[in-house]
Amino acid sequence: MLQKKGGKLVPSFPAWAKLNLGLKVGAKRPDGYHDIISVMQTVSLADKVELTPRRAGVSLEVVGADLPTDDTNLAVQAAHLIQDKCGVPSGVHIKLTKHIPLAAGLAGGSADAAAVLYGMNVLWRLGLGSKELMELGAAIGSDVPFALLGGTGLAEGRGEIVSPLPPLPNCYLVLACPKVAVSTAWAYNELDCGRAYFSPPVDINSLVKALSLGDLALVAAGMANSFEPVVTTHFPVINDLKQALVAAGAKAALMSGSGPTVYGVFTELTEAKQAISILSTDVITYLAQPVTIGAGRFPKE
Repeated sequence: MLQKKGGKLVPSFPAWAKLNLGLKVGAKRPDGYHDIISVMQTVSLADKVELTPRRAGVSLEVVGADLPTDDTNLAVQAAHLIQDKCGVPSGVHIKLTKHIPLAAGLAGGSADAAAVLYGMNVLWRLGLGSKELMELGAAIGSDVPFALLGGTGLAEGRGEIVSPLPPLPNCYLVLACPKVAVSTAWAYNELDCGRAYFSPPVDINSLVKALSLGDLALVAAGMANSFEPVVTTHFPVINDLKQALVAAGAKAALMSGSGPTVYGVFTELTEAKQAISILSTDVITYLAQPVTIGAGRFPKE
């Protein structure tokens, strides 16, 4: 989408947040990663990525969050990678407006990188297909390929092997992010150390079947996350939020990724709004819906 700024048209690309409808974490691999299998969903909470061509180099401006603007930022890494791989001689200025909370289990950084890859492919008319973009994305982060795919999808391997699934039936999603920090590396380590004690059943096959039937109640019944028991042991506020969302009418509530964000699935908009109104003011809340597209693309009007 083109947005007019200062008399100029600036290309703008959304970076959609993701939720894990189901997440099963396997054993640690020799390369240090873990095998996972997850059903993921992009939702309407999104950062905004604006790209402006420049003569050379990559620069990043961040609005709405305190983030590094150097090569440690995944958006900058994405721009450099596609420049190098495709031989793009010109540079780009990236303006990143953050709406997705940081370190929240919503893959905001991966979504930003995916939007940059998609946007630069469009801006420079590079002609890269989805598979090529996903291969580039996998070199940046495990969640980037799914961010490019979008919609409802299955992620395997370390998360970089993705395939589309039937869409999540229409619903309303209340996201609640408590003001606690959960390190993903810490969560994996705790899970590895306590796997004998923290091993909730996660039936991904049943979840996929529920999606194929288009049955939201079955989807809700199958939602599960390997990280939940170990993370909630240290951060009981996550369980408190789950219980509050279910008490407010959610069909189910689950922690996304390694947390700390919790989300509830609602069939009625009025119930979703009511849930937001009763949650603690110490919690950041968002009302969202599923989207069927990946980073860089807008829903059809």
